[in-house]
Amino acid sequence: MPTRVPKLEDFAHLAPSLKISLVFPEVPETTTSILILFHGLGDSDVSFSTFAKNINLPGVLAISVRGVSPLPPALLGLPDSDSSIGIPTNHFHWGDDLTLSSATGDLDPDPGFSKAEQVILGKLIRETLVGTCGWETNDILLFGFGQGGSLALGISSRLRNSESAADPNKGEMTTGIAFKGAVSIGGQLPSSMIPTLSTRDKARTPVLVCHGRNSRNLEGNAVEALKREFVDVREVKWKKADDSMPKNREEMLPIMQFFAERLRAW
Repeated sequence: MPTRVPKLEDFAHLAPSLKISLVFPEVPETTTSILILFHGLGDSDVSFSTFAKNINLPGVLAISVRGVSPLPPALLGLPDSDSSIGIPTNHFHWGDDLTLSSATGDLDPDPGFSKAEQVILGKLIRETLVGTCGWETNDILLFGFGQGGSLALGISSRLRNSESAADPNKGEMTTGIAFKGAVSIGGQLPSSMIPTLSTRDKARTPVLVCHGRNSRNLEGNAVEALKREFVDVREVKWKKADDSMPKNREEMLPIMQFFAERLRAW
């Protein structure tokens, strides 16, 4: 079907399970690619819609998505007053549950993402962007921070389970089994989103992971796990210690270079 630029009403059926913010190019009709952004634990879609405006990728429609479940304010050290008077929280997460890791005592980085996978990959991407608006998965970039980065990697891992198969006439894979690219800031690949088939092919979405020198989630073993599951993995280790969002040109440059390369692809 012909590709068309999505309109806000195309996403109305996703409410209330999914809330999004759209950031169009200056001329919406020039849209040639889509960037989906996933915030970190305890955040919302608002901050990442601002981030999308700031990076201002040419010809890219940015879709900032709010986490699928509210985060109890107490976990952030915040008063519970918002929920007690019926005001919705501004803090969300992507997991199926909130569990503590037996190893660290911190929140488990892999709480299960089946609900997020269903609404993001199933309804937002396959049903709406692909089915209704005619886009292909290789028109779509993913970007996530922290837990949102894990979701971006996990969805990219899941996409290799697509019903699409090799095109016997071209000797290559058909569209629908890879995104244009995925960027994770400090988020590891969730083991719960790795297919269990021992003969599985590697996922074909090109991946960029960025982290600090003392990263807790993207240490050596986590990066090696990514390389076992993806064909193309690039790693950027920043000079800073933590996995916070990029704060200067030096930290942002490899991400923008990755975006530029991927936007020229296909």
